[in-house]
Amino acid sequence: MKKVRVEGSETAIEIDHKDGTLIINGESASPDISQISANHFHVLHKGKSISIRVLEINRKDAQLRMEVNGKVQTITVQNELALLLEKMGIDKGSSQKIDNIKAPMPGLVLDIKVEAGAEINEGDALIVLEAMKMENILKSPGAGVIKEIKVNAGDAVDKGAVLIEME
Repeated sequence: MKKVRVEGSETAIEIDHKDGTLIINGESASPDISQISANHFHVLHKGKSISIRVLEINRKDAQLRMEVNGKVQTITVQNELALLLEKMGIDKGSSQKIDNIKAPMPGLVLDIKVEAGAEINEGDALIVLEAMKMENILKSPGAGVIKEIKVNAGDAVDKGAVLIEME
């Protein structure tokens, strides 16, 4: 199942595909869809004619910018995984609060790329950890401020050990 939201609307449309049948908001649907060009489609559904042009696809944010019957709209599409994460209260991106950075595996701290008090963003390199003769760069899962660095270069750490404490 996918959930589709049009920007500015609180209502979501649920779309599913089971046994070759399209289901929209729990009802069986059989729209007539014709592709006019690579990014232009014509849809005939329940006697309504809809012209759709895909203007931009943003895969990272699961969004489409489309022109629907001459009106430009941004549409967000959530797949089953995104819906499950939302239901569990797990939000993607840097809006997520980071508590601590922990060692994902046992290893040796080779380098520390940040210092206490530093503001970090999602994807920033934090620590280089050697494990199984490979260097692994631990990156920030979100934005935050470093409260304290709990390890030094050269320290051996166990899996789950707190490396960096966040404010």
